[in-house]
Amino acid sequence: QVQLVESGGGLVQAGGSLRLSCAASGRTFSSNAMSWFRQAPGNEREFVAAINWSGSSTYYASSVKGRFTISRDNAKNTMYLQMNNLTPEDTAVYVCAGAYSTGSISTRSISYAYWGQGTQVTVSS
Repeated sequence: QVQLVESGGGLVQAGGSLRLSCAASGRTFSSNAMSWFRQAPGNEREFVAAINWSGSSTYYASSVKGRFTISRDNAKNTMYLQMNNLTPEDTAVYVCAGAYSTGSISTRSISYAYWGQGTQVTVSS
């Protein structure tokens, strides 16, 4: 059974930082693209960041570019999201996703077959 488990969420003040982790089990994702999405109450799920299979290529939503950094450690089958200079608009449930086969970046949720349960990030003003 494939599982993606997020951790690292929490409550932080505006301007603060958090580091999210996404640990995969049940299969290796070392050849597959992975990504982070988020969903705030009353909003649709939105793309945050994606990384290709090797980590050599990344892509960010314009709203987080320059503040968030996505990375991965294939030896640990784990992906990360370093979030700096957080604002209340970043408050959401953050969910990690893994592609079934492609190693290339995609911003579309339909490209990802595996999803975690999410971790709550709350940024206070």
